[in-house]
Amino acid sequence: MCGIIGYVGERNAQQVVLDGLSRLEYRGYDSAGIAILDASNTLHITRAVGKLAELVKKLKGSPLTGSTGIGHTRWATHGKATEANAHPHVDVKGRFSLVHNGIIENFQTLKRDQLKGVKFSSETDTEVAAKLIGKLLANSKSLHDALRAGMKHFEGAYAIAAVSADHPDEIVVARCGSPLILGVGKGENFIASDVPAILPYTDRIIYLDEGESAIVRADGIQLFDAKGKPKEVKPTKVHLSVEAAEKGGYEHFMLKEIFEQPDSIEKTLTGRIKKGVVDLSELGLSAAKIKRIKRIHILACGTSFHAGLVAKYAIQEFAKLPVQVSIASEFRYEHPVVEKGTLVIAISQSGETTDTRFAALLAQEMGAQVLAVSNIVGSSIPRMADATLYTRAGIEIGVASTKAYTTQIAALLLFVIWLARNQEEVSGMTLAQEKKLVKELQQVPELARALLNSKMVGVKRCAAFYQNVNNFMYIGRRYNYATAFEGALKLKECSYIHAEGYGAGEMKHGPIALVEGTFPTIVICPASDVYDKTISSMREIKARDGVIVAVASEGDDEIKQLADYLIVVPKTRECFSPLLTALPMQLLAYYTAVNRGCDPDKPRNLAKAVTVE
Repeated sequence: MCGIIGYVGERNAQQVVLDGLSRLEYRGYDSAGIAILDASNTLHITRAVGKLAELVKKLKGSPLTGSTGIGHTRWATHGKATEANAHPHVDVKGRFSLVHNGIIENFQTLKRDQLKGVKFSSETDTEVAAKLIGKLLANSKSLHDALRAGMKHFEGAYAIAAVSADHPDEIVVARCGSPLILGVGKGENFIASDVPAILPYTDRIIYLDEGESAIVRADGIQLFDAKGKPKEVKPTKVHLSVEAAEKGGYEHFMLKEIFEQPDSIEKTLTGRIKKGVVDLSELGLSAAKIKRIKRIHILACGTSFHAGLVAKYAIQEFAKLPVQVSIASEFRYEHPVVEKGTLVIAISQSGETTDTRFAALLAQEMGAQVLAVSNIVGSSIPRMADATLYTRAGIEIGVASTKAYTTQIAALLLFVIWLARNQEEVSGMTLAQEKKLVKELQQVPELARALLNSKMVGVKRCAAFYQNVNNFMYIGRRYNYATAFEGALKLKECSYIHAEGYGAGEMKHGPIALVEGTFPTIVICPASDVYDKTISSMREIKARDGVIVAVASEGDDEIKQLADYLIVVPKTRECFSPLLTALPMQLLAYYTAVNRGCDPDKPRNLAKAVTVE
C-alpha cells in the first residue's frame, strides 16, 4: 500500500525523491519521509505526519543535500500515523536506513529472538527490519549481502529499499510479494513502487520478480535472482506519458479520469475487433484450451469485484457457462473446490492486489487455468497467469477507481463475446449475432462521450441537496445490480456518507424498512428485460414517501412520474448499460465529496494498490 522511491546519480536527490513521492501519494498519505546521503556520506532523515505537503514544509526550512536518497509515503498498517512510525527507519548506529512496503508478519518473533535488548522508537515491523539488517551488516561483506541475509529471516510480503553511510553511492532493494521496479537512466538510476513516480526521468523499466534483489548505482544495476545469483535482464520500454500523470487543467484527478473514460474504453476495444468480430489471439489460448473451459470462477476485490459481477451475467447469458464470483480475500479460506475445466479470471487494476494474487495462485495450483485482467503491464498477477487481457485505462491516479472499472467491463465483455463464438456448440452464438453485439459495443464510447458532455443536472442538484445526509441507498437489477454496489462504494469512499447497494428485488426482504423522506434511494433503471420489476420496487418506495433519484434511458416518460430527480443516459443494450450508468454514479460521488470539503483523490484511510493482506 505504501509508496517507495529512490535515486542515485548526480541530481539533487531530495528534489527527485519528493517529485516521485508526489506521484506516489495515492499509495498512502498518513505520513512521509526521506533519507539522503550527503557528500561526506552522512545520513540525514526527515519525516512528517500527514500528507506529503507536511514533509515539503519541513524540508523548505531545512533542505537536505546529496545525490543518493530514498523516500516513502505511508499507509499505516503496524502502528498509528505518527512521526515515530513514519519511514525511513534506521539501525542502532543510525548509519543504515530503509523504507518498506508490505507486512513482515514475524516481526514480533524477530524482535524477541534476534534483537534482545535493542530499544525501539516505533510500533512498526519496518523498524525491526532496519535494526535486524543493520545488525547483520556488521558481519556482511556488502550492504546487499546483509539485505539477502535479512530476507532469510522475514516472513510475509515486502518490498525494501535501503541505504548505508558505510556503503555510499548505492541503494539495495529486494521484493517478495510487494511491487518494486527499477528505472534505468544515463548516469543515474531509480527505484520505485510504480512507474508514474519515475516517468519524468526514464521510460526504461526493469520489473523485479519474486525474491529478486538488486544493487543500484549511478553507473549501473546489478540484478540477482531469488537464489541470490547474478542475472541479466534487458529493460522494458513503457509507453506512458508524463502528461497522463498530471491533472491537465482539472481540479482533481478523479474528475479528469471520469472524463477520460470514453477514450479509455475505445482504446480497450481498439485492435481487438477485426472485420466486425472479436480477435483475442493475443491471449495465446489454443482452441483446445478454450474447448476445455467448462465453468468460470472470477476472483476480485472492491471495484474489480463489481466488474466481475457484470461479467457473470454476460458469460451466463451469451456463453452459457456457469460462473461463480468470489471476493478474493475470502477465497483461500472457504475451502474452495476447483473442478476440472475451470477458468479463473483474476481481475486487478494494479495487477498487484495481494488477496487476488494469492487466490489465483491457489486456484492455479489446484489445476485451473488463470486469465488475468489488469491495467499494468509486467505486474505480478499477469506474470503468474496463463494469459492476460490488458485493459487500456492508462495511468489512474485517483484512489477511487473510475476508468479502471469501465475498461475492465469493456475488456470482459470482449472476452465474453469471443468465448461464446469459440464455444459455439455450447453457446449457440452465430456469426451474425456476434457482429451485431460487436457493432453495438463499438458505439458505447461515443454514447459515453455524449453523456459526459451533457449537463446531467440531476446529478449536481442531488449532490448539492443531499450533501449532508447520513445515508444513501442504491438499487439495481441484473447487469445493474453491480452498478448499485459500485455507486454506493464510490459515495462511501469519496464523501464518507454511509451508502448501501442492494438488488431491487431485495427491498421487500428488509431494506425497505430504512425508507423515509430524509435521504434518497438511487434507482438504476435503464431499458431492460427487468425494467417493469424495478419500476415496481420504485412504486413501493414512493408509497412510503421515499425520495427517488432515477437513472433511466432516454425517452423514458413513465419513470418521470416516479422520480424526484432524473438522470438520463443514452439507450443501449442492457449488457452494455453498466458502461454508461456508472458515469453519473461516479460524478455524484465526486460532486458530493467536493461539496462536503473532502478530497476525492485521497480518501481517508485508503490507498490505491492493496499490497497487504
